[in-house]
Amino acid sequence: MRRSFFCIDAHTCGNPVRLVAGGGPLLPHAPIAERRELFVREHDWIRRALMFEPRGHDIMSGAIIYPAYREDCDFAVIFIEVSGCLPMCGAGTIGLVTAALEEGLVTPRVPGRLSIETPAGRVDIQYEKPGEFVDAVRMFNVASYLHTADVGVDVPGLGRLVVDIAYGGNFYAVVEPQENWQGLDGISASDIVDLSRRLRDALEHDCNPVHPEDERISGVHHAIWCDKPSGSDADGRGAVFYGDKAIDRSPGGTGTSARMAQLHGKGRLNVGDSFRQESLIGTVFEGRVEAEVDVGPFKGIRPSVGGWAQIIGHNTIFVDDRDPLAHGFQIR
Repeated sequence: MRRSFFCIDAHTCGNPVRLVAGGGPLLPHAPIAERRELFVREHDWIRRALMFEPRGHDIMSGAIIYPAYREDCDFAVIFIEVSGCLPMCGAGTIGLVTAALEEGLVTPRVPGRLSIETPAGRVDIQYEKPGEFVDAVRMFNVASYLHTADVGVDVPGLGRLVVDIAYGGNFYAVVEPQENWQGLDGISASDIVDLSRRLRDALEHDCNPVHPEDERISGVHHAIWCDKPSGSDADGRGAVFYGDKAIDRSPGGTGTSARMAQLHGKGRLNVGDSFRQESLIGTVFEGRVEAEVDVGPFKGIRPSVGGWAQIIGHNTIFVDDRDPLAHGFQIR
């Protein structure tokens, strides 16, 4: 059998986003967190086929839009990534909003605003669309917080690191410059991938954060390696690692949120402050601390992240059972 998927391909500040506009599986009308679990159990081959090689690549990011279960949301989304079906993806959200609006897939109830039901919770959107195209998107992310500060970990080949564990829609190990991590200058993307794998493995047995309001969200699967900005138009620079060997080309939406939550939790960022995060390729997200919130027993923030995206094409993808690589592959 040959199955076809109509996709709108875009990028958010350099990071690819594939919006599946046709061919996604029908799912029962239920909260999107439950539909995500069903998708993972019964339809994960679609994620693998569309995200992995030969139809995707190591940093592929994607999304499938569904009708919202929540009455206060315009639509719902399942994020499909090389690393799995994440609870939330910031760059993916900015990309899918841009693609969905420009291609007429969604009609906002209030012009200039959207509310999206994600597996991590409700995410509100403000956007600027003066004409045919979306110029900017600001994502008001889920509540983010510093989970654990100053975690000591021995990383093979690097030595002792002190990291913070923060949540911005996914859990991150936040690494700031210190004795055994001097920053991003002179470090290649492949070096960051190697260090991130070692860091994640080292944290695996001693650090397993669980979201206090949703136990399905747990574990440190992402890392953000921080440094000073390379220019005057940003406040910081970061390389976001996710999946098996992916480095976010954008500054990272959940990564920027986690970074701001970490800085706020350590008393270095206040409500109303902005934090402009620079990516490895020089693109910038403008973060802002909107409010203080409680996340279970933790003090956290409501962050917002502003950025832009561009549609780069339409893509009809075939997944044919005759193809021995129909469900994709990864080279480790």
